Amino acid sequence: MENSIIEKKDYVHAHGMPSKGKILMVASSPSVSEQTGWPIGFWASELTHPLHVFQESGYEVDLVSTEGGEIKMDNYSDPTDESGYSAGDVITLGYMQNEWFKEMLQKTQKLFDTKLDDYDAIFLVGGQGPMYTYRGNKKLEELFRNFFESGKPSAAVCHSTSLLLEAKDSNGELLVNGKTWTGFANSEEDFADDAVGQKIQPYRIEDEANKIENTTFKVADAFSSYAITDGNLITGQQQNSGAAAAKMVVDQLSKN
Repeated sequence: MENSIIEKKDYVHAHGMPSKGKILMVASSPSVSEQTGWPIGFWASELTHPLHVFQESGYEVDLVSTEGGEIKMDNYSDPTDESGYSAGDVITLGYMQNEWFKEMLQKTQKLFDTKLDDYDAIFLVGGQGPMYTYRGNKKLEELFRNFFESGKPSAAVCHSTSLLLEAKDSNGELLVNGKTWTGFANSEEDFADDAVGQKIQPYRIEDEANKIENTTFKVADAFSSYAITDGNLITGQQQNSGAAAAKMVVDQLSKN
């Protein structure tokens, strides 16, 4: 019995509890930063920390990506990276010991292969990749819009909120029209740019959001845990906000 539990590749929620439903998580496929030349992808804790919340709450999770196939975490988000930047991320480190998690990262499906009716909520994982692979991605916009307009919890954290800069509803209005939301802050971009000595991102979400009329973009102190719920739209500021946003998703599902 013990070996069967350890080897089970589809072990997706905690302690053998009955499944409450299924949540779709979306991550960026690998890309290359035009600013730095770095290989970029998803930020590890923005996947693992929400994943942990969902699994501990009894939800199964499917992970898809913008192009399908293997996905890669941003180097600075890898707790084993020589920089030591995320060395304290024991949740990610724990997941990295599991074969089923490694396989999950190696064999993602393309996002347009998913069916809305199979899932109770959608959660967009951030990272450096989404600044290139999410904004203006019509397939991802359509998928997110379908969840949003169905009334299902629709969440995005950190740089994945770049999708919301252009994503529109069925009437052609921006999804953030009349909404209060958050995403990676200018103060955090300043910190990151100063740390590496150059501009990292091709644009800034806070700057772009502030150009949009009839929407409210709010941020808290740099790198604090901060998430906002406005209707069924849920957003988190950065990598330290993923768990908070995931808990808001679970809270909405519990009420529903």
